[in-house]
This record gives sequence, structure tokens and C-alpha cells, in this order.
Amino acid sequence: MEFDYQRLLNWPIPEVRQRYTVRDTMLYALGVGLGADPLDAGQLGFVYEDGLQVLPTYPVVLGYPGFWMKEPGTGIDWVRLVHGEQGIVIHKLPPPEGEVIGRTRITSIIDKGAGKGMLVYTERRLTDAATGELLASLPSTTFCRGNGGFGGPTGPVPPVHALPDRAPDRSIELPTLPQQALLYRLSGDYNPLHAEPKVAQAAKFERPILHGLCTLGVAGHALLKAAGYVPERLAAIHARFTAPVYPGDVLTTDIWQDGAVWSFRTRVAARDNTVVLGNGRAVLHAA
Repeated sequence: MEFDYQRLLNWPIPEVRQRYTVRDTMLYALGVGLGADPLDAGQLGFVYEDGLQVLPTYPVVLGYPGFWMKEPGTGIDWVRLVHGEQGIVIHKLPPPEGEVIGRTRITSIIDKGAGKGMLVYTERRLTDAATGELLASLPSTTFCRGNGGFGGPTGPVPPVHALPDRAPDRSIELPTLPQQALLYRLSGDYNPLHAEPKVAQAAKFERPILHGLCTLGVAGHALLKAAGYVPERLAAIHARFTAPVYPGDVLTTDIWQDGAVWSFRTRVAARDNTVVLGNGRAVLHAA
């Protein structure tokens, strides 16, 4: 089917109503590595039901509309797309259990040119189903490598956040488990790329890789740890996915603290300091 820019721009992405429980909230936290230190009371608060707290990155798995880009009518070459960027703006942290509504829309499509792909920008707005209150806004960028050259707009493209030109103020090292992807997928992303060796190898990876949003969750954990495990302090997080992570990798998140704005990147020291999350920007409320 020939690609139709206007049809994709107006694509009706289904609204999602999702009920979740404290078990789901704890499972997500375990999936991004909280509880690795059983003596750390800060981590325990997110994986134990007594006084359970909610991670600021939790909204990424709530109200998710599924892999709608795979539908033939979109005209997207879904086999060749990659998740480019993800943001989270917290208006109010979701409660540990409840019901939410996710409404996702395409905000813009950028044509990078023939053979260069296109960028699809979307935003999901997550609201409390009972009160209608806005909980989070989740801007996302998808790089569709198999599309492009259809004569669409070539801009504007949001600027990339530049990291400070100095040594980081803090570096926080957090482990991932060899079975981390199998645990994280139970929060709703069942892409076989993260479970089946044959699928991963067909995609040119040596073995199943970690979900990008799980990597973002680990970076969010590092930011939260630097903020004293007070989830209400994190107002926004945004980063670019730059390289795959393999379950079992140890992730080091470098943080530059400049008032309310913290810059960050996440790297794998054991793999020549490969940067897996780049150009990270977080906004924090005062302590």
C-alpha cells in the first residue's frame, strides 16, 4: 500500500482504559530493578505493599495502546522502526492502584528524505478514570527507517538536549539481571525480541535485548536515588535511545545537577562505555 501522509497523521489510535493493582505496581518496580538491595529502605518502598510508593517512570506502561504501527493501513514499515526518544511529564503521580485512561495521538510526522526514514511524534495523555485528572503526558519519537521521501514536512524538529561540558556531579551504578527482560515484559510489552533468541538473532542481536523503556526505568531509578528516593521530586524525564542493552549489563548513569534541571546519560562501562541512553534531561521540584 502506498504511504499516505495525511491518513497516518489522522490515524485513530484506540483509547485504552486500564485497571491496575498494587501487585502490578510492585511488579513494574521489580522489572526495572528495585529491590536489588534488600537492605535499602529507599528501594523497599516501591516493591512492598506497606506504604507502597509509585515510581515516576511507571506511567510508560499505563494506558499503552499496543503496537498500532503494525496495522497495514498505516503504511509504516514496522519491521524497520525503532523507538527513538521517550519523555514523561508528571502532573500527578498515579496512586498505587486504580484505573486510568490513555489517549494517544500523532502530533507530527517529519520526512527525513528518500532512504533516510521519517520521524513520527506521538503523545499519550494519561488521566485518572474516576476523576478525569491528568496524571502524565508521554511524548515519544519513533524512527521509521523504512519510510521517507514522500514529500512531507522536513521540520521543525525539537532540539536535542546537550550535556554539560564538565565531569558529572554523580555517577550511579545499577545492575540488571540476566532474566530482566523476561521480568519486565510482564508489565505489558510482550515483543518476542526480548524473549526469543531466534527472533533476536534475526534482528542482528546476539541474544534477546532489554526493552528500551526498561533501560529508561533503570535510569529513572538512578535519578530517584540521587533525589533521596522522593518520587514527588521528579517532574519530567526525557532521553534518547542510542544503543541496545543486554540483560545482565551493569548500567552507570552519569548525572549533572544544575538547579532544577538535571542532565544525564546511561552507559555500559563493561562494553567500552557504550552510551545506551543519551541527551537525558530531568526536571525536579525543590527538595
